[in-house]
Amino acid sequence: MAGLDERIETATARVNETIVSRPKTVVVAFLLLTAVFAGGMAAVEDDDDATDAFTDDLPEQEAFDAINEEFEGPFTTDDETTQLIHDGTNVLSQAELVAILTVLERVEQRDDLRMESANGPATIVAQQLDPEAETMAEKRRAVERASGTEIRQAIRAASDRPAFTTIVSDDFTEKEASASTSVTVVTHDVPQEFDNDDLVTLQTTVDSIADDEPSAIYAFGGGVVNDEFGAIIGDSLAIVMPIVVVLLLAFLVVAYRDPIDLALGLLALLMTIVWTFGFMGYAGIPFDQQLISVPVLLLAVGVDFGIHIINRYREETVQGYEPIPAMRTATNQLVVAFIIVTVTTVFGFGANVVSDLGPIRNMGIVSSVGIVFTFLIFGLFLPAAKLEVDRLRARYTVPEFNSTPIASEESALGRLLSVSVTVSRRAPVVFVVVLLLLGGGMGAYGAGVDTSFDEEDFLPPEEEAWYVEHIPEPFAPGEYTVTRTITLLEDRFEANQDESVTIYVEGSFEEDHALEALASPNDEPTDSLAVGEGGQADAESIVTAIQAHAQDDEEFAALVARNDRSGNGIPDRNLDRIYDELPAAQTDRFLTDDRRATQLEYAIDAEASQEAVSADAAAFADQFRYSATATGEIVIFDAVSDVIFASAIQGLSIALVLTGVFLVVAYGVLERRPLLGVVNVFPILIAVAALIATMRLLGMPLNALTATILSISIGIGIAYSVHVTARFVDEYDESTPTHHALTTTLSGTGGALTGSMLTTSLGTGALAFAITPVLGDFGLLMALSVFYSFVASVVALPPAIFLWAQVTGSGIGFGTIRERLGG
Repeated sequence: MAGLDERIETATARVNETIVSRPKTVVVAFLLLTAVFAGGMAAVEDDDDATDAFTDDLPEQEAFDAINEEFEGPFTTDDETTQLIHDGTNVLSQAELVAILTVLERVEQRDDLRMESANGPATIVAQQLDPEAETMAEKRRAVERASGTEIRQAIRAASDRPAFTTIVSDDFTEKEASASTSVTVVTHDVPQEFDNDDLVTLQTTVDSIADDEPSAIYAFGGGVVNDEFGAIIGDSLAIVMPIVVVLLLAFLVVAYRDPIDLALGLLALLMTIVWTFGFMGYAGIPFDQQLISVPVLLLAVGVDFGIHIINRYREETVQGYEPIPAMRTATNQLVVAFIIVTVTTVFGFGANVVSDLGPIRNMGIVSSVGIVFTFLIFGLFLPAAKLEVDRLRARYTVPEFNSTPIASEESALGRLLSVSVTVSRRAPVVFVVVLLLLGGGMGAYGAGVDTSFDEEDFLPPEEEAWYVEHIPEPFAPGEYTVTRTITLLEDRFEANQDESVTIYVEGSFEEDHALEALASPNDEPTDSLAVGEGGQADAESIVTAIQAHAQDDEEFAALVARNDRSGNGIPDRNLDRIYDELPAAQTDRFLTDDRRATQLEYAIDAEASQEAVSADAAAFADQFRYSATATGEIVIFDAVSDVIFASAIQGLSIALVLTGVFLVVAYGVLERRPLLGVVNVFPILIAVAALIATMRLLGMPLNALTATILSISIGIGIAYSVHVTARFVDEYDESTPTHHALTTTLSGTGGALTGSMLTTSLGTGALAFAITPVLGDFGLLMALSVFYSFVASVVALPPAIFLWAQVTGSGIGFGTIRERLGG
């Protein structure tokens, strides 16, 4: 232990001496490194797949992928199709049919859009009117020439086709020949090298063509979704970062009160961002919505470090010390605190690296590396730059505007911050017990917080927030249609994945008993699937497809009856012959080509929770004789929710354990007072308990981003108690009673902490103005976390330190590193 103590002392002294004796060398080295990292920024790419990375490798997602690959459904889409959504009062009127055919004609005329075919109500009706019409222009003219009566007759004839009812909204009426919404699927003949960027270009071009029509027609598909996800990142940064910069400028002006010191602080912040994004580029980590919060967090931590180093330096200079001795004292006293804060913050952020979810893992990596960069820039570069600038100031007699520290014992803020010292001094044990009970109660209440995962968390809400329309150019966000389209499809079409689950079953479905085995579980479904007549399951499957076709085709009905030995309407022999006679559209929808896998779609109780539906679907799948997996969007998202909750608890546990152990070891080695490590953790536990309780109180679930908040709050929040404790250790000796040391600590460091809290909480809180719910929730919770951590360090830490002093006695005379460094 003594050898480690000496090595740390030697290394710390060497670094500090380099800063004060060779500041110009330090500044030049850091500027050269900044140029190197700037080269990596150009390699950073946006990640447009907001949800795909969360569902990778989940069994439920793999089953769903298999279904999408092997089966054809009414809304089956892939990278070679574009959906044209047509919305209005009656999209089957002659004028509206002509409008959609005009769009298709213009798309067909563009060679670069590679249109191979189009299937929708308008093309079907046109074909009904003129079977010889092949091009979209011919089909448009067929509709234009027809009378209203002919069009209505064509629509009624087309409605006999099963496929027709899947591409018009549920309010379609055959008698009136009307529907409010339709879907036309455009198939593109694309080359093998066709990629996501090409798809985005293709579908956005189709959307611009549709937008030229006065009718409400717009494109929808993977390219449009990816384009909007990519735009969300840029638009969110365009809204959030100016707010953050303005708030930081305002508070840095108050904190520094000197334009040159302000410029130095801003330069250090800029370097931190450049280094972090450069690392992302060189490491090949894409920039996604989760990482929008990282620059804000790094700016917040950087402001914290910057305010402390400048404020501590000023405390020495106002006492008459020259710049070099003043900075040597400041760095000697703060370097240990900075190291402790950096390591514990890395533990808090880096705990997310163990997550099974890729985006959360990437966020842990980038934020941890960014925090290390922040320490290096603010712990080494900023002090050196400050000394060099002050040397130039003295040479050219540039005046200082205001070089006093933020607070002192005589100031109103200093007296306010030290009130807790006076109160807790009288009964620290009672104070600590009350805080423990309060924290335990909040933690128990917060344990009931919900978890959720929904694609719409990553999209702007359908109704824009009130402030969005007032945002001036060039910061105003673009127009987003995906949320509106998803809502429209959910509301207007029966084939809604949010209201159904799919069972993917593998086996040999030409065996005589195969269809009976698929139908038998429907008699005793689990609760949320018992929505059919008599409490049975409401299923669509190869069985129901056979039964429906038997009602429409007498010859097929006779075939089914001859092969139905049990007489229940389900054939139980010669199934290969049954499948051969069934229309291909039905077999392709429910059976694979080798007839060894099938999908069954089940309606669910609309009032059931995501968790209940997922559990019921999994239990129901277990009732099948064959190997069965429950899947579908609601099941997949519930599985992600479970992983998110596990990641949150895992991250919190790892951050807490690593932070606690490190602080005990650090204070044992550096100050020979290991119990101070336990004292440091006490306030952050109270803050985390308050945060999780607030989440439940406000109805804010743990989602794709807020799941990281618990471990991050430890990383960010521990800085406040570390700075208070580090300053207390400096002030605490044989001749200084505990309460005097604490009063000096809170009136001195407390001022810097207050400035840091305001800039950090308001800076991170600016994320609440982001255009996606997931970022807004994270920003609000981050601001609350910082505020709670600050309050806990000022209110909960003093009684804990009084209790520590009583338990350990004076604890004086061990000869700490900083004492030997001259601090």
